[in-house]
Amino acid sequence: MVSFDMYRKVPADLLEGTRRGSVFSIFAIIVMATLFMLETMEFLRTTMVTEMLIDGDDSPKVRVNFNITMLDLRCEYAVVDVVSVLGTEQNVTQHVNKWNLDQEGVRKRYHGRNKNQKDILYFDQSVTSTIEELHEDGEDAEMLDPEQLAKAMKENQFVFVDFFAGWCSHCQVLAPTWETLAEVMHEVATESLEEKLADKYPSGDHGYSEEEYHAAVKVLLPVKIAKVDCVAHEDFCLRQQQVLGYPTLRLFYNGEKYGDYNADRTIVHFTNFLARVEEDVKPDVFKLDHADTRVKESFESQSGLPRKAIPQWKDEEHPGCQISGFLMVDRVPGNFHIKARSNKKNLIPSMTNVSHEIHHLSFGDPSMSRIIERGRAYVPDDLNGKLSPMDGFVYVTSGYHQAHHHHLKIVTTEFNYSPGTKRGKTYQLLGQSQLAGYEPDVVPEARFIYDLSPVSMLFKQKSRKWYDYLTSVMAIIGGTFTVVGMVESSIHSVTSKKRR
Repeated sequence: MVSFDMYRKVPADLLEGTRRGSVFSIFAIIVMATLFMLETMEFLRTTMVTEMLIDGDDSPKVRVNFNITMLDLRCEYAVVDVVSVLGTEQNVTQHVNKWNLDQEGVRKRYHGRNKNQKDILYFDQSVTSTIEELHEDGEDAEMLDPEQLAKAMKENQFVFVDFFAGWCSHCQVLAPTWETLAEVMHEVATESLEEKLADKYPSGDHGYSEEEYHAAVKVLLPVKIAKVDCVAHEDFCLRQQQVLGYPTLRLFYNGEKYGDYNADRTIVHFTNFLARVEEDVKPDVFKLDHADTRVKESFESQSGLPRKAIPQWKDEEHPGCQISGFLMVDRVPGNFHIKARSNKKNLIPSMTNVSHEIHHLSFGDPSMSRIIERGRAYVPDDLNGKLSPMDGFVYVTSGYHQAHHHHLKIVTTEFNYSPGTKRGKTYQLLGQSQLAGYEPDVVPEARFIYDLSPVSMLFKQKSRKWYDYLTSVMAIIGGTFTVVGMVESSIHSVTSKKRR
């Protein structure tokens, strides 16, 4: 009989090999599962890739978005100009809005006309006489110094003053018109005196001397027309009267500033302005009704004259101006700047302050910036801060003849955004600011100098191909079994040698 005991006894090396194989198999499965999971996560994940390319954008224009507050510059003087290396220079008004700001930064509506339109009459063309010819019979627009002006304001309820400078071209062309206006006021007072004397002395013999007669005419002047030479009295004009440009036509009432005149500089418009002011503040005084026939008829025949004069804001602090909008500039190096300029006045450079606060400054389509802000773009997290890095900064000049210049390097940046694979474009800014000095006769300007980089940046997502993923999965399976098998074989060989 054959005994089966030899089959019931399992060899020790075979039993040990079976246990070891089970452990290695479990280990191999765990390793494959872990590597498979990691590889799948890597396959599903996309990475951000940055590429630097030669800027191939062929669009002729680039958009500049800005919102800037000029801290000490009136809106009527603030203008925005653009200059490029192509030689083009333009004043920009189409897409620019202005708001007056009071001393506390409260925004007001800007009622002024576009000061760059050349639709204001700088002098009365009906006055054909020269200033020398008008002065042959005496000077009716009296030249006053600060003391004489103070005395005149005490003696007259209305004093209309031309603050001028001899070098000012606008002052020179206005001089004959201003002298003629003074003659008109003198004629009005003379006619009024003649009427009073005719009623009192029907015979015509009033008995007054020539000096007394002229003194009586001065008393009856409805408005005293005067002028102050701001070259001879510079400190008085600049410091006390805050005259920022020439000519400044200012009306005083009862010794106080009533307002500056900024409309057409003709006899008709002057008399209309004065008559309306008198109606506002002195309803019972003489209303210029006895002006000479030529002025009266011209005055009554005019249409579309200025509305009732409203006293201007009298705060001693200079008002500011908030300027916002966008520009379409040439896609070449250039600059845009904000400065003080007036077509009807020669501004005083030493009194021009272009301190400013940048609320917003960026380049490109604003809709692209909004896409990035909302997280719909495949871009680095810190890109949004590089699109407008100057926002919120204040640049204040501490002295005269100074202004801040900002140098901006513009880098074209393209990216993809959802939904789909749409391509967007924006611009990164690299800014540097410096305080620049100006010559005393040059008006300072807040300048923004931009230069487009020849290199553009492209942000895009990179993901693995499906066949690359399958290849990696197969390599994991085959490689795991191969490595585990090699380890198990090595261990088996070592243990077998020891047992022998």
